This record gives sequence, structure tokens and C-alpha cells, in this order.
Amino acid sequence: MEKLIITAAICGAEVTKEHNPAVPYTLEEMVREAKSAFEAGAAVIHVHVREDDGTPTQDRERFRVVLDAIKEACPGVILIPSTGGATGMTPEERLQPTELMPEMATLDCGTCNFSDDIFVNDMPTMRAFGKRMLENNIKPEYECFEIGHLDTILNMAAKGEVPGAPMQFNFVLGVNGCTPATVDNLSFLVNKIPAGSTWTVTGVGRGAWPMAAAGIVMGGNVRVGFEDNIYLGRGHKAASNGELVAKVVRLAKELGREIATPDEARKILGLTK
Repeated sequence: MEKLIITAAICGAEVTKEHNPAVPYTLEEMVREAKSAFEAGAAVIHVHVREDDGTPTQDRERFRVVLDAIKEACPGVILIPSTGGATGMTPEERLQPTELMPEMATLDCGTCNFSDDIFVNDMPTMRAFGKRMLENNIKPEYECFEIGHLDTILNMAAKGEVPGAPMQFNFVLGVNGCTPATVDNLSFLVNKIPAGSTWTVTGVGRGAWPMAAAGIVMGGNVRVGFEDNIYLGRGHKAASNGELVAKVVRLAKELGREIATPDEARKILGLTK
């Protein structure tokens, strides 16, 4: 098997300090959490940004400052800014970080229920996001929350509406209202991706650690972090994103997978920048 790429999603848009006091909002907190994850073994940092009071934002300049500071603190790390933002944001708001020409960014693959909210990604929105990433030479990480999202994005790639091979997928399983975090569901998705693709699994909430273990043994990659789960184990809150990454490293070692460095991850993901 190839080496394991670990992604740390350090804050997201929904989780707050009320859930876990270590959730980062400020620039200094974002750098602290990114560095803790990087030093523990994460080759990739998935980045949402907040205002200092915790309000989610897609402001381009906020992204610029945060991304630059993380690059300085974590030399060579791969950064994947979010174009998902938070529910209710307009496509124009959400696209702002793509103006910074990152080597990768997320592209959400369809509308879905998101707990009590609706996360809207209609076809015109997805085409606009695909067009932007084609124009700016950004490699998407295709975020699939539902099984049907995979067929949708593969059809779009076949039409040239989004970047094609080699494709990187992130299967986000366990969101309340979306596809449950089960090995059967993950296996179904993995078996449908094109040859030469890479994939990551994200287990949300209590699905985090079963999906991490499944991703390791199935030869995929793993995302953890406060965006998806704040617990190291039942009733035990993680003190940092680094603790969550370190647990993946321990699991990987027990299961016989080596951990990819950022340079190794770039080769695996087919990045050219």
C-alpha cells in the first residue's frame, strides 16, 4: 500500500468553543492547531476561517492571512481551503479563497441535508466552481456526503465541467441527514471511483475512529480534526487537533501503514505545483 496521507480539518464552520475550548478562531489559534496537527503527522491541513469571535467567514483577505501564517509555521504542508463555507453563504462568497490560487480546494458534489439545515450545491453552483478551478489550475478535493454525489461529479468530469483525472475524493460519512458512516457504504463508494483516483475518508462524530481504521486498512487516506469530531474516545475531549492526528498515526503503525510526508503526499495526489 502507498503511504497514508493524514488530513487535519482544524476548525470547520459549525463547531464552537462551547463544544471544545481548543477549537480555533483567531489567527494565533489557527496557527497553533495547524502546527500541532502538522507536527503530529498531518501532511494536509483543511482550512475554514473564522472571525475572532468565531463567526464563519469566507473573506478572501482572512484566508490570505491565515494560509500565509500556516505555511510559515508548517513548511511544505498542503493546504486545502474550503469552498463550502457555512450553510446559507452564497456561491460568490464561498469562492473567494480560490482567488488566492491555492494548489487544492474543496468542491462539494451536491445538495444535502446538514442536520437541520440544507447545504445547497445545485448544478449551476457546481459548474461555476468547476469552471473556476479549471481556470485557476486548482486541483479539487471532491467532497461526497451522499452516494449519489459520486455519480454526479463523475458525470460532470466526463463532460469537462470540472477537473478530471487524477481525481481526489473525500467521502464524508456520518453527517446527520446524509450517508451513514459504515464500512459497507465506504466500500461501495471506493469501488465506484475511476482507476488512478485517490480517496480520503472522513468519519463524523462517533463515526470518526471506525472510518479512520477502515481507511487505513483499505489503502485510502484519513481525515480527522475538530471540524468532524472533538473526542479522542468516549467522553474524552481532545486537547488539540494534534492529539487526533497522533491517534491516527498510532492506528496506522499498528495496522502496518507508513505516514506520508507532504512531499510524498503531493506525489500520491498528482499535484504539479
